[in-house]
Order: sequence, then structure tokens, then C-alpha cells
Amino acid sequence: MLIVRMEVREAFGRIDQAELRLTRYINRSSGYALVRGLFRVVSWLGDGWFWYGLILLLPFMYGTPTAWTAAVHMSLLGITNLSIYKFIKPRAVRERPYITHSAIQCVSAPLDRYSFPSGHTLHAVAFTIIVASYFPEWSSVLLAFTTLIALSRVVLGLHYPTDVAAGAVLGGTLALVSLGFAAAFSLIARKRSATRSGTRLRYSQERRRSRDPSRGRPGDAYPC
Repeated sequence: MLIVRMEVREAFGRIDQAELRLTRYINRSSGYALVRGLFRVVSWLGDGWFWYGLILLLPFMYGTPTAWTAAVHMSLLGITNLSIYKFIKPRAVRERPYITHSAIQCVSAPLDRYSFPSGHTLHAVAFTIIVASYFPEWSSVLLAFTTLIALSRVVLGLHYPTDVAAGAVLGGTLALVSLGFAAAFSLIARKRSATRSGTRLRYSQERRRSRDPSRGRPGDAYPC
């Protein structure tokens, strides 16, 4: 296990060097107070607060079963995302760029030591796909916000671009898989509901026939 971790660390070391120039270029913009302030706020909102608020807001804004389903879907997906993220990060052991390279300025407090993958981006992409699948009118706003979150992680010196890309791919994959499970569950539920409805209808028809003497029993002669 130790050998594997050392090999992973060495691989990331080579990738870090390849990305350093681009990371420095993006991170340099944090020297402007306005840019730094904007992305600090975006990063703070992306640390869960925006998504928690959206989960609570949707049911009260729409008041429909679909909104409640979307809120539950987001909650379950969020728990899944967090579990996978926490499993990967300490095993990938990729140091944050400001730790490895003194040229990178960290201008926002990190949540932990390691950077791969970007959890902020993972959650943002996953939640954007889920909400947009239920309420397409949110697509543009959430896409813009997610783009800012992804950019903020590099601007603030907390992630490399590949951390962000990996988070986006992982979040998108988990969201699409969860939508597949949700569609399958919905189909099964509809089939079961249709079966129960058909059974109740047949039972009701049989009871009406048994209570209606004018219909007679099979084989009886009809009255003249």
C-alpha cells in the first residue's frame, strides 16, 4: 500500500510540474482585490451553503411532488458524493499547489491538505445536472455559477486545473448514474401502481356483478 501511494505521489509530482505554468497564470489574478473578493464569496457559497439553500428552497418555491423528489434526489446524491470524495482524497495524496510551489499564492483557507479531486466542483456539477433535469429553467444560472466555482478553486490557489476537471467528470458521472437509477425506480413504481389499479378495478367489477341480480349467473336463462 505504501509503495502504491509513493507511485501515485510521484505521478502527481510530474503532472504538477506540467500544470504549474497554467496554474500560476490563473492564480495571478488573485492579486486584484476585486477578483479575490468575488471568488472568495463564490467559493464560500460553493462550500455547501448555496446547495443547502437550494434543496430547502425548491419544495417551497414550487410546492409540487417533483420539487420534493428533486430535493430528496439532491440530498441522497450529496451524501454519495461526499462519501466517494472522502474515500479518494486521502488515497490520491496530491498536495495543494500552494504547498508544493511557493509561486502559488493561497488566498483562501483550505478545508484540508489534499487537492485531488475538487470537491466543490464535483458537487456543483452533480447538483447542476440534477436540478436542470427536473427544472430546465435553472440551467443557465446554475451553469454560470458552477463555472465560477470551478474557476475559483484555481484562482484562490487551492487546486490545479486537473483537480477541477476530475471533479467535474466524477460529479457528472455520479449525477447521470443517479438519474438512471431514478428513472428505473420511477418506471418500476408506475408498473406496480398500474398493476394495483388493474387489480382493484377487476375486484370492483366482480363485486358489482355479484350484487346485481339482473345480470344473473352464468348459465341462467334471461327473464322474458
